[in-house]
Amino acid sequence: LIRETALAAARVCFELAKNGSGRRAAMISDFTIDGKNHRVEIQRMESGWRCVLDGNEINIDAVLPQRDVLSLLIDGKSYEIKRDRGKTETFLRIRGLLYQVESQDQRSFRNRKPGITAKEGRKDLVATMPGKVIRVLVPEMGEVKAGDGVLIVEAMKMQNEVKSPKDGVVVKILSGKGTNVNAGDVLAIVE
Repeated sequence: LIRETALAAARVCFELAKNGSGRRAAMISDFTIDGKNHRVEIQRMESGWRCVLDGNEINIDAVLPQRDVLSLLIDGKSYEIKRDRGKTETFLRIRGLLYQVESQDQRSFRNRKPGITAKEGRKDLVATMPGKVIRVLVPEMGEVKAGDGVLIVEAMKMQNEVKSPKDGVVVKILSGKGTNVNAGDVLAIVE
């Protein structure tokens, strides 16, 4: 929950800062982290920030000491979060790990029809950037839960854990330890 809170708060705080929001700024945002949908509500108060993540209220305080850097206190613990922006994606870096955080348009949830969800069917685990697979955490035919790490890819001297978006079985590892990969390469398949 701490990781999700940090990523959620960082995403919204960066947006509020970009928009030049004042003292009483507030924002509700839906986004996906590691294949799981989350909703965060953040409101600037007289004495810090009010944060509600997926219905759970969490004590935070946030300061933007410089562009693309957020100093965040969550229940008294300090985190530094750096934002890396690409042409189409935004990555947040916490304690040396890089996470892709995808914002979602509220209207897309209203128009979604019942059917296959993100938890059903085959899911390809894809490299988000060029790098090298340095560790395989789950062997072929190994069981995983949603959010479990499957591989670790080193990119730009940072280790990035590639996680399963669903409960299932790793049916195929396509990129083993030592394999160089490009952005978009399928690394493993979870069913």
